[in-house]
Amino acid sequence: MAKLSVYNIEGNQVGEIELNDAVFGVEVNENLMHKAVVAQLAASRQGTQSAKTRSEVSGGGRKPWRQKGTGHARQGSTRSPQWTGGGVVFAPKPRDYSIKLNKKERRLAIKSALTTKVNESKLIVLDSFELDEIKTKKFVAVMNNLKAEKALVVLNEKNDNVIKSANNVPTVKTALTNTINVYDILKYDTLVLTQDAVATIQEVYA
Repeated sequence: MAKLSVYNIEGNQVGEIELNDAVFGVEVNENLMHKAVVAQLAASRQGTQSAKTRSEVSGGGRKPWRQKGTGHARQGSTRSPQWTGGGVVFAPKPRDYSIKLNKKERRLAIKSALTTKVNESKLIVLDSFELDEIKTKKFVAVMNNLKAEKALVVLNEKNDNVIKSANNVPTVKTALTNTINVYDILKYDTLVLTQDAVATIQEVYA
């Protein structure tokens, strides 16, 4: 099992923690991580784009001119795609972009992402993360103490003081253990977990 130092919000080491290899020490599957990221980004697409084809555009019932003898190219309708006001050739229609990942794939992808952070020494464990008030300045000070500039901060339970203090910091995102995903873990350089969050993640994914 890998051992990591545990820090307080002042950035001082206060202990050590052993990480479960079944969660933080698996064989990294890059293909699954990529698949999970693609699935998440696809699921976030609205899929509501729509345009009309020539059969849906109003008008165009009469032939604009006779077939022969005018010098123009033959035309059957003023709503053909080449006409102004005509329909779109391959018009986009509402669709579902979501990609299905089964439960085992999702779990292994998250464990691979967590293992990646451990391997890169980009995982910081806090004994706890408590702020006595909602103050962006105090949150930034904690991040500076941990030397974590672009970070994903994962809490075990909702803490409004921490979450709201982080809202105005563009390089930081907060999440709960039940909302972590591969995209966010890989997007942010540093992963900051509280000890409680580590325990919960190991309990859920081991």
